[in-house]
Amino acid sequence: MRSSLVRAALRVALLLPLCLGLAHAAPAHVHGQGNLEIALDGAQLSLHLESPLHDLIGFERAPRNAAEQQKVRDMAARLRAADRLFLPTAAAGCTLQSVSLVSAVLDPALLGEAGKAGGDSDGHADLDADFSFRCDKPEVLQGLKVALFGQFPGLHRLQASFAGPRGQKAARLDAANPELRW
Repeated sequence: MRSSLVRAALRVALLLPLCLGLAHAAPAHVHGQGNLEIALDGAQLSLHLESPLHDLIGFERAPRNAAEQQKVRDMAARLRAADRLFLPTAAAGCTLQSVSLVSAVLDPALLGEAGKAGGDSDGHADLDADFSFRCDKPEVLQGLKVALFGQFPGLHRLQASFAGPRGQKAARLDAANPELRW
């Protein structure tokens, strides 16, 4: 019980400064730019991606026809194959455990999620995605290469932040510089 409390306190201590920094560092919604938060806690590698829907599917509203619904399904399928989009240091032996995709304007069923359809947005809707990896050797994990840019041409930059047992790191990633090392 005590060790789980210590781990929880450590996680809060590592992530709180990161989250506070992100709240001041990144604009809320900029087309072409997303945010990627990365945390390593023991063997658990967690990623949170926030991106304007426009950068991922070309529009920021509920789909209006079958072709737009298919764009949403295709996006969700690519994101669910997160082990092809986020490449941790190979020697760490990280395997994808789960993916969660959420948007206020998209029907969860189109994203492969359970639940009821969301409400309206102000015309600037985002997608929030959470990815969880389990690493066999987290001690050798030295970085993460991001292959989103080739899959989603509307996404030009990611403001990436990392928090883990060896400290914190932040970088601006793009197609020419797709890797955050720590």
